[in-house]
Amino acid sequence: MDQLPSRKAMPAAQRLADKAFSTLEDFLHIEAVSGIVLLIAAAAALIWANSSAASSYTHLWHMPLSFALGDFVISHSLHFWINDALMTVFFLVVGMEIRREIHEGALASLKLAALPMAAALGGVAVPALVYLSINGAEGLRQGWAVPTATDIAFAVGVLALLGKSIPGSVRVFLLALAIIDDIVAVLIIALFYSEGLDATGFLIAGIGILLVLGLQRIGIGSAYAYLIPGAVLWLGLLKTGAHPTLAGVVLGLMTPVLPVRNNERPLDLAARAINDFAEKEQNHSGDAHQLMAPVKQLRHAQRELLPPVVRVQLALHPWVAYGVMPLFALANAGVSLDGVDLAGGGAMTVMLGVALALVLGKPLGILLCSWLLVRLGWCRLPEGMTWSWMWLIGLLAGIGFTMSIFIANLAFAEASLLSAAKLGVLIASVIAGVIGLGFGRVLSRRATARK
Repeated sequence: MDQLPSRKAMPAAQRLADKAFSTLEDFLHIEAVSGIVLLIAAAAALIWANSSAASSYTHLWHMPLSFALGDFVISHSLHFWINDALMTVFFLVVGMEIRREIHEGALASLKLAALPMAAALGGVAVPALVYLSINGAEGLRQGWAVPTATDIAFAVGVLALLGKSIPGSVRVFLLALAIIDDIVAVLIIALFYSEGLDATGFLIAGIGILLVLGLQRIGIGSAYAYLIPGAVLWLGLLKTGAHPTLAGVVLGLMTPVLPVRNNERPLDLAARAINDFAEKEQNHSGDAHQLMAPVKQLRHAQRELLPPVVRVQLALHPWVAYGVMPLFALANAGVSLDGVDLAGGGAMTVMLGVALALVLGKPLGILLCSWLLVRLGWCRLPEGMTWSWMWLIGLLAGIGFTMSIFIANLAFAEASLLSAAKLGVLIASVIAGVIGLGFGRVLSRRATARK
């Protein structure tokens, strides 16, 4: 039987292309790079919104985009499709991250999850109290949840910039804290930022969930098969008055953590498919239709090598990190400084409340709750973790960007207050990121010097 050509036997151009694509794939999964892309998108939005072409920025996102099927027509602005539809994919990845962590990660047991859970709750409660202490008036206090969220991409990206001297337990703790933070943010959106709920929408959403369960029951593993049930669930939640992006979280939590059970192991199925294909090709006995059978078997085996929750998350990560999130930043971070009136209407206190809550409230809440549980003997710091590293985690948790801006859009209908809240998020995220990076450099050098 003929053997496949080795890498050395490939033409030079093919080897170079193969290496380039492999390097690009690895590059796209570096968290620090995705954080930088997100930062560039936010900076581009700010520059665009404050340039001579500012009107085009506003007109672009308010441009209507319609979809029609017969008499059924759904028409919304481009801003809606990004924030309410495309961000569903972001929440899908969040849901799958939560599902994985609950199954086998930092949230797999109460013992493992207790400390990051307490830290996350402190990191939600204290910033909310800081904000409300400044903005207790009617029309302003609904923004209390804006500074409670942590941006995983930015926070983990800054941590990645500090190099390999950072203890692994620090990164795991930050990830666990941010994931719990996301769970709380999702619950806040569902409970506090969903308008009067329509029972008909729940019926439609329930049909979507039943369709997903039905496909899982009969062993359908292809992610594409779940697009229609996912769309039904999204439309149902949209009709209820709840935020439709929650459909992504629901689907993520429903994604199986184990491969579909088959009579034959995926590796055995792959080996048999390869042998079958090679035999038919060598004997020249199979036409294109006959060769497709082993090819389909090989695709099926490849798909089932990884659990759906891992496979789909890995497939979506580059699209979310380099497409969805930067596009969201471009559409939402463009705060016109000329249009921000901080003189009246509570805009100044909203901006200060959000900024102070993120920069000061986040680290204080995380540190105080963690210290209290350790002091009481209910928890202990993970191996390799010190209170200095915990301070670093608290500082980085003050980077609220994506989720904070998302909640700000839900909290404020008035343009001046929304712009003030976004400006507070942007200022706080920059300050928290710079301080966190500087403090982390000091800790990193100390850790390197001890080795």
